[in-house]
Amino acid sequence: MPMTDTRKAFLQIHACVLLWGFTAILGKLITLAALPLVWWRMLIVVVALALLPPVWRGLRAMSPRLLLAYAGIGVLVSLHWLTFYGAIKLSNASVGATCIALATVFTALVEPRLAHRRFSRRELLLGIAVLPGVALVVGGVPHGMRLGIAVGTVSAVFVALFSSLNKRLVEHADPLTVTAIELGAGTLALTLLAPLLPRLFPALSGSLLVLPGLHDALLLLALSLACTLLPFALSLVALRHMSAFAAQLAVNLEPVYAIVLAMLLLHEQRQLSVQFYAGVAIILGAVVVHPLISRPRPLQHPEMLGTAEAKGAAE
Repeated sequence: MPMTDTRKAFLQIHACVLLWGFTAILGKLITLAALPLVWWRMLIVVVALALLPPVWRGLRAMSPRLLLAYAGIGVLVSLHWLTFYGAIKLSNASVGATCIALATVFTALVEPRLAHRRFSRRELLLGIAVLPGVALVVGGVPHGMRLGIAVGTVSAVFVALFSSLNKRLVEHADPLTVTAIELGAGTLALTLLAPLLPRLFPALSGSLLVLPGLHDALLLLALSLACTLLPFALSLVALRHMSAFAAQLAVNLEPVYAIVLAMLLLHEQRQLSVQFYAGVAIILGAVVVHPLISRPRPLQHPEMLGTAEAKGAAE
């Protein structure tokens, strides 16, 4: 039986999730603060993409309005990564990755409006089903990690926003070109934010002028190329044949991969209780249930999703 586009998209998004599972581990192992970590991660990807002629051809063919729309999404991506790694630095890799599961309920609320599709009560209920798991996770961590959970929740809001807007615009440009624009805009946004961050949120700040050491540089290369460039572009391809909500539910598996890796590599199970892992089990249950009760919907025509040219597209 030939593989359908939808099934292929789910395989692609799960490959992305497996690679993303390593990002929390690498973020914990890299000694840089959250801001320079994310800045270097994005800059390395942008430099790598700048070496590809198809990316430049895609840029030349893109309208200014669409370019600005993708750039705006890139700012949200940079803020998500900044708060995500901030959460990891303030707690640990397992907690920071688990907080992203909250993006499910946020996506159920914002995607219908931003991606121009019908609101689904079933998706909202599945998103809400994740909340008891998150509550158990919060109760199962030491008190000193609670700030990390708060920052991780903010990160989940940014995920819901940029994934829904990417869904709206995903048909209009080549994935590698979109990745270059979004991460380039994100790098610029963090550069401008750097002088203000020590006053706004010192826990996330750090100097961009200090070169990473050899240990951090090697880990940054792995984080940027294997765990960022490849899955980021692949996820945009997958979004052409699935909803942002369905993709986000699959991404909820990321904490599972991150937690297993954190146990093996960082021994984080010593910091967390059985209650924490019970919460993770509930989150995983929502991911498993979704494909069993959801029937595939036909992909909406691009005009129904809304174009940057027609709608202004301001993710």
